[in-house]
Order: sequence, then C-alpha cells, then structure tokens
Amino acid sequence: MTSVAASIFLARRIGASLRTMAEASTRLATGRLDTRVAAPGVGAEFDQLALAFNAMADRLDRDEQLRRRLTADVAHELRTPVATIAATLDALDDDVQQLTPETTAVLRAQASRLTRLSADLTAVSRADSGNLRLHRRPLAPGSILSEAAAAATGAYAAAGVTLVVDAPHLPDLSVDPDRLGQVFANLLDNSLRHTPAGGTVRLSAAPTPTGVRFVVADDGEGIDPAHLPHLFERFYRVDSARDRAHGGSGIGLSVTRALVHAHGGTIAAHSAGPGHGAEFLIELPFDGERAPRGAHLQ
Repeated sequence: MTSVAASIFLARRIGASLRTMAEASTRLATGRLDTRVAAPGVGAEFDQLALAFNAMADRLDRDEQLRRRLTADVAHELRTPVATIAATLDALDDDVQQLTPETTAVLRAQASRLTRLSADLTAVSRADSGNLRLHRRPLAPGSILSEAAAAATGAYAAAGVTLVVDAPHLPDLSVDPDRLGQVFANLLDNSLRHTPAGGTVRLSAAPTPTGVRFVVADDGEGIDPAHLPHLFERFYRVDSARDRAHGGSGIGLSVTRALVHAHGGTIAAHSAGPGHGAEFLIELPFDGERAPRGAHLQ
C-alpha cells in the first residue's frame, strides 16, 4: 500500500511537472519570450531540465532584443544618407542647387557611407555565423603592420597625425592577409578619427608564449572606462552625434572583433579615460586555432 501510494504521488508530481513544461514550451513557441519555469523539486534531472529551459528562454529573449535593436539601428543609419541624397536630388531638380563639384562630393560621400555600411554588415554577419572563409597563408607580423601603415599613410598625412610602426622580426603567422588587413584598416581609421592633428598613433607587435600581440595605440581623445565593455557591440557609440559626424558606420569595431575571432584570436580595448588616448590589443596564435569567445586580453 505504501509503495502504491508513493508511486501515485510521484506520478502525479512528475505529470504536473511535465504539463508545466509543455505549457511553458507552447507559450515560448508562440512568442511569449518572458516565459520561465520553476524548479519542480522532484529530482536533479527535472531541476536541470528547468534550468536548461530557462537558459534557452533567456537566450531567445536576448536574441530577439538584439534583432529589434539591430533593425532599428540599421534603419536609423540608413535614414541620414538616404535623406541627404534625396534632398540634394530634389534641390537639383528644382534648380535650387547646381551640380557643382561640392554637390557631387556630398553625393559621393553619402553613397560611400551606404556602401561601407552594407559591406560591414555583410562581413560581421558572415563572421558571426561561422560562414566567413579565410584564405590563410604564412605572413610575417612585420609585413602585416607595414602594409597596414602604407595603406593609411595618405589619410594620416592629410589629417596631420603621425603614424609610427614598430615591427620587429617575428615568426610567421597563418592568416588571411585581406581579412587581417581589414582589421588593421578599421583600427587605424578609428584611431585617426579620434586623434587630433599633431597627435601620434603607434603600431607595434611583440611575441607572446603562443603567438603575437599587436597593439594600435593613440594619444587622442581617450575613452571613459565605463564604455570599454561595449565598444565592440554593433552600432555602439561613445558619443553618437560626434561619431556620426566623423563618418563611422557604427559597426567597424564589431567587424574587427568578428574577424579576429575568426582567426582564433582575441581583442580588447584599454584607456585611462578621456584625454589619455586609447589602445587596442590583438593577440593571434601561431597555430590559428579558435580562441574561446569569452577570452580577453589583460
């Protein structure tokens, strides 16, 4: 009798727990992403199932919030250049404005902004989804920095910012030259936009026990430490108005992080605060194995 009673009691408890889980799954499937379940307390396995369900719901909720924010941010980023192009064309049609070199420059700048945004979104989406194909070949770290500096020399000279390269002889890395070139192009462009005329940006490389550490350091505006954990998020800006005026797409650093991760590396940003400059540190392994996404440099 005791065994029968205990069996009936446990069967009812387990059945109730399963019904609760089934109902919660149904609500979650219909879009109720705030659905959570309590630990039923009928065994470690059921408690673990409840924890796993809640973790899945949390992830789905975060992904949905990211999707909504991304959609809103993309729409916002597209609005300004499209509106500028439309207004300029309307002014030309109404003979309010003439097609001068200055007008053409405005149209080209806004078209270039749209192109850059499209390219950045494509790159970060492919990298995050794991569909980014790398064409690796052995390349000396010094050569990587020299090529990046050579590509940026014209822009730095025009802005009056000094670019210094410190590239000692180090063993080759297995990297995709084009993708890694994009990484340093993004970082050098970011440093240039936030370093005033007369400032200096330094590119350097140094060995680590497992690979090479690259540093892009400037003596420019600096970053409040509160913003550092969010710098690599899509469309995150320390100062939205200022950064849009500087011409950034808002996802350059997100693309950079995705490409570094695709190479099995890690990236981090450091700054002592506003007015003290900033530095970005990239660590790439010799073997090219993927590093954990949560890893960061100290």
